[in-house]
Amino acid sequence: MRRELRLAAVVALGELGGSHDYRDRADAGGGLAGFAEMPEARGPLLELPLDPGDTFVTRATAEALLRRRDRAGLATVASALAAADPNPGDWILTAVVDVFGIFSDDRDDVTRLCGELSQDADDRVARGARQLHELLTGIDPVLGPAQARSAGSRSEPGGPVPPR
Repeated sequence: MRRELRLAAVVALGELGGSHDYRDRADAGGGLAGFAEMPEARGPLLELPLDPGDTFVTRATAEALLRRRDRAGLATVASALAAADPNPGDWILTAVVDVFGIFSDDRDDVTRLCGELSQDADDRVARGARQLHELLTGIDPVLGPAQARSAGSRSEPGGPVPPR
């Protein structure tokens, strides 16, 4: 892994995140989410979900961070949620439901991680993680464990139908 290239990407995306165009800021949030484990990405990633100009930036950035399904992405979303005003906070919560409302295994894994993060030394991360944990436990995913395993193969009369 070439740290200097990754750092250059974070710097460029951070600059894009300061654009006047909401589409640039949303793209920056989505791109920066891939670098959430880097300390240099933390500042912009804490600002973009709280974008005062457009909730599309909030939702796009939060979804990209949540789709990582890891500590770095979840801690960033938790921190943003704890600091969010009601409107961006609602869009962050909408992103949580969108990302974790399908597969119960994904929801369960992230719920456990939120439990761990609720004890984080950073009070903002801990408060946000508790909020996320409460929301996640109320989500009833569309596919449970058995359904998720068999979702890739459908059977019809005459045998299995290959995925399209």
